[in-house]
Amino acid sequence: MEGQSKVIVFRLEDQEYGTDIQKIRSIERLQEVTRIPNVPEFIKGVINLRGEVTPIIDLKERLAMGQTVPTTETRILIVEISDIQLGVIVDAATDVIDLDLSLVDSATGVIHGINESYIEGVAKLEHRLLLLLNLDKVLNKEEINEVKETIEV
Repeated sequence: MEGQSKVIVFRLEDQEYGTDIQKIRSIERLQEVTRIPNVPEFIKGVINLRGEVTPIIDLKERLAMGQTVPTTETRILIVEISDIQLGVIVDAATDVIDLDLSLVDSATGVIHGINESYIEGVAKLEHRLLLLLNLDKVLNKEEINEVKETIEV
């Protein structure tokens, strides 16, 4: 890969992840989430974000990494996936970087424990590895429909 990409860096547990900043509408502090019954566990509920009902998912739970334990650093990344606005809970949003795409390797066969289709690549930075997450693939079509149903209630 060649060129540059602006990437937002966020943390889940002790691992840093990145995703294309163009996918992110905003970064919000964690706020009270209204629970909705009979939805998958990783869908935490909805929030009112500037007058728009926004479903919230726990990214750690979705990636089978356990549940997020809220701290003062916990953030919600507001993203758009399949024409719906969605909030993604992460442990912290730490940085925005210009990523030289020549530093990105394929994740095939390297990443264990997380569905490889979620990972676009691994960026080898000076003192760290950054897993590049494809937020469009974190939810399958059925799950996207379940999320849509939460806001149509």
